[in-house]
Amino acid sequence: MAINNFIPTVWSETLYHELDRAYVGVRNCSRDFEGDIRGKGDTVKICGVGTVSVFDYTKNTDMSAPETLSESVRTLLIDRAKGFNFQIDDIDRAQQSPKLMSEAMRVAADALANAADQYIYSLYTEAAEENTVSREGVTHDSMLDLLIEARKRLIAAGVTGSDVVLEVSPDVAALILKAKILTSDNNDETLESGYIGSFVGFRVYVSGNIAQVKDGDKLYHKCIARTRRAVAFAEQLSEINAYRPEKRFADAVKGLHLYGAKLIYPAEYVLLDLNLA
Repeated sequence: MAINNFIPTVWSETLYHELDRAYVGVRNCSRDFEGDIRGKGDTVKICGVGTVSVFDYTKNTDMSAPETLSESVRTLLIDRAKGFNFQIDDIDRAQQSPKLMSEAMRVAADALANAADQYIYSLYTEAAEENTVSREGVTHDSMLDLLIEARKRLIAAGVTGSDVVLEVSPDVAALILKAKILTSDNNDETLESGYIGSFVGFRVYVSGNIAQVKDGDKLYHKCIARTRRAVAFAEQLSEINAYRPEKRFADAVKGLHLYGAKLIYPAEYVLLDLNLA
């Protein structure tokens, strides 16, 4: 790709596509609140409504006046700004495949996706105490009861649908696979990055970006069970520019990825704080 063939909108769409392909944690978030984000520090307003009362209806009897729904507004802060800036020397470009820049953009997207997923999984610190399942010395024999307990916590919070995900570290995923409790009846599902199967209503994903925290000589895996609406995520590729570095014979591309996330339905978010045997 020569620099004079660079079309920012095309490459922005390419980068978005590659980001979506690489995401695990972000893919399992609500993306309904993405608006016009211009810079770090921008905010996205998230509006919600309260509960709706149900009453007994009597035929030929006037109903009460309609109730006024309470509404809440949460603010999602765009507080993350990640950039990339790489160059490809003209000699390298001449000697390599013409798809070299496309591959470089894919690698950049993978790096941005990893950073965003790590941020999503860092939100485990906001999990409610009553929605935290802690276990010591977890083995594959205890995985069945552990996952059923996580599902029970969500059901107690009113989560009865099937749009629920479980996100685990590679070590925890190995125990789940060893326990042989996963099922999958759709081969297309394996095309999703990180997806390994389903269990008791969970779609189970594995990610190397799940937080792992040491406490003394013990390591805890901060796995997450949640609905897809529990965490809101908003992003914007605010800049993506091609240029010729002044002191090099090379094509260069730089970009800026802005994003933020917020736990907006804490009752639908369960932390599995697991120390493995």
